[in-house]
Order: sequence, then C-alpha cells, then structure tokens
Amino acid sequence: MINVLVVDDHALIRRGIVMLLEAYDDIAVVGEASDGEEAMYLTAANHPDVILLDISMPEGLDGLTAAERIKKEYPDKKIIFLSMHDEEVYVKKAAELRAEGFILKKSDRSDMYEAIKQVLSGKKYYKVGLSDDQLARLFQNSGKHFSVLSMREKEIVHLTVLGYTNKQIAERLVISPKTVETHKTNIMNKLELSNKSELIQYGIKNLNVI
Repeated sequence: MINVLVVDDHALIRRGIVMLLEAYDDIAVVGEASDGEEAMYLTAANHPDVILLDISMPEGLDGLTAAERIKKEYPDKKIIFLSMHDEEVYVKKAAELRAEGFILKKSDRSDMYEAIKQVLSGKKYYKVGLSDDQLARLFQNSGKHFSVLSMREKEIVHLTVLGYTNKQIAERLVISPKTVETHKTNIMNKLELSNKSELIQYGIKNLNVI
C-alpha cells in the first residue's frame, strides 16, 4: 500500500485530489493538510511515502519552505509539487529542492497516479511545459547545490574534507558512526556524487574548506 499525504490550502481542490486517489486500491490517503506546518506535523505523525504538496500556499508555511524542511528532516520522503503554473521559475525551484515530481493541478487522475508510481521507483516525474533538454539542464545546474544540505550535513562534509574518519566525525558531533554513514549516503544522493573523492572536491569548492 502506498501512503500519500495531500497538502493544499483550498479545501475543494484537496478533497478532489483525495477522491481521485481513493479510486486506486493500492493508495491510502493518510492525511490532509492545508498549510506547510500541518504538512510537517502529519509527515512526522503519519509517515507518508509520497507527499503531494501545493507549491503556492499564501497562508502559513508555503510549499517550497515546507518541502525544504521536510527534505532535511525526512530525506526519504518523496515530494510531488502541485501547481497551477508551469513557468520555469517554479520548476527550477522544485529542482533545486530535489523534489521528485512536479505536475499541474489540471492534470488528470492517471497523470497523478503515474507520478506517484514513478517517484516511488526512484525516477523523476516532471510533467510541465518544458522540453526534456530544458529539464535536464535544470537538474544539472541544481543537482549539486549545497543549499539543499542541512547544517549537520554541511558539518559532516566539512569534517570529511579535513580528513576526519567516520568514527572521528561521530565523536566530534556526538552521534554514532552509523548515523554519520547514513548522513553521508544522503549527502551523496542529494548532490548526485559517486564517491568520497567527489564529495571532497565539492566540499572544497562549495564550502570553502581549506
């Protein structure tokens, strides 16, 4: 069963999305939220696999800020942005936040279902008015931005560049070596890096570690 959290500040739109999703036997809507703060609370409480998140919510915590915080606290959660607009500025920001998907609210039920299935399989799903080449450039330019890292992750990159082992990092930050290893895996995934050497190179370049 795929657990989904639906976040939209318009009750009618939110309810409509829930009704569309409930038509599928393999999807369970585990919560509805009207703003980013509620989305964060329900993410912690209900453990959704996928979060359908309205990108523009004027009241309370907006979708972009909520996504950034959720990704930092729960990097395994898959986020699909919902938007009325497909302008490049919105899509670029979604790519910078490493959101797995981006679909328009006018999309039909099959698009929404396909997006959920695709992101759970580890793929991106951006059904917007941009060409594949444009999307590829957006992700290429945004994939290695250190802005997506939490402060703890930046600390770990910094110490790695300075030559600290996982055990030494754990002692310095008062966490377990296993937690350090998990953080490093998340960092590598966020920055799309393949090995420790690449991590050190980007740490030197982006965090000014010398």
